[in-house]
Amino acid sequence: MNSKAESRVRIGISSCLLGESVRFDSGHKRDPYINDVLARHFEYVPYCPEVAIGMGIPRPPIRLVGGPEQPRAVGVRVEGIDVTDKIIDYAHSVLADLPPISGYLFKRGSPSCGMERVKVYSDKGVPNASTSGLYAGIVMRALPNLPVEEEGRLNDPVLRENFVERVYVYDRWQRLCKEGITPARLVEFHTRHKLLLLSHSEIHYRRLGRLVAEAGIRDTQELAGEYVSILMDGLKRRATRRRHSNVLQHIMGYLKRSIDSGDKAELNRVIDEYREGTVPLIVPMKLIDHHFRHHPDDYIALQFYLDPHPADLGLRNHL
Repeated sequence: MNSKAESRVRIGISSCLLGESVRFDSGHKRDPYINDVLARHFEYVPYCPEVAIGMGIPRPPIRLVGGPEQPRAVGVRVEGIDVTDKIIDYAHSVLADLPPISGYLFKRGSPSCGMERVKVYSDKGVPNASTSGLYAGIVMRALPNLPVEEEGRLNDPVLRENFVERVYVYDRWQRLCKEGITPARLVEFHTRHKLLLLSHSEIHYRRLGRLVAEAGIRDTQELAGEYVSILMDGLKRRATRRRHSNVLQHIMGYLKRSIDSGDKAELNRVIDEYREGTVPLIVPMKLIDHHFRHHPDDYIALQFYLDPHPADLGLRNHL
């Protein structure tokens, strides 16, 4: 399955990021990258908890008060407003009817939808802790394997590529679950994602190798549940230049009988330049792709590492 051939991937999103005027001040927080770039490949399912529970537009702003473990969502300037239970109930109702999604983009800093570092205030109005937004926290705890991010962090090229990559992996996993997981299909899925995972975490790579060796021995559904948890946890780790370089050197090993010494020296030089930060990842990737077009290899052709997301997003041009 080639990522470029896949249909648009459905993800949840905070409504204001799409330009919907649902903010407390009747405004929005339309994000150009989300709407003009990612929208070419993502189908958005929007949610706004504060509007959904009937707070209206415009509305008195709210903030989190109390302890970071169980904060209350209360009015900032209007006393007597406490919508904690309504937001919690709404989150559970969304989870009960949530269509299949492969990721979620939350609004940074929102007391309902912030992914992290949302300010929590003391009773005296002083920020003294931080946590996730009330709604976002419930969604993330209920769906721990779901790739999540907030719009502000998409400005970081590494975090941006990491999120999109995880979304596509999780989408493929959901497709596999829909088809029905068998030991053979699990082994195939793992085989195709091995180098991608290795670029993030060798520890998770080895753990999943041992786990997949038990396919056909252990209960398949139990094994699959453990597998996807380890996989998605591993993919959260940053894929560093050193890790990418190690994977590129590993891939180069499949060309050792096909290319001459001059091509090997050139490929080694370009990989070293990438490791040192002189060129972006796309440069050695293009060179490797060139060699494998002339010298195909069945195992390498399977690897999603070489094609993890649509090329027109240009995500590896900045890594």
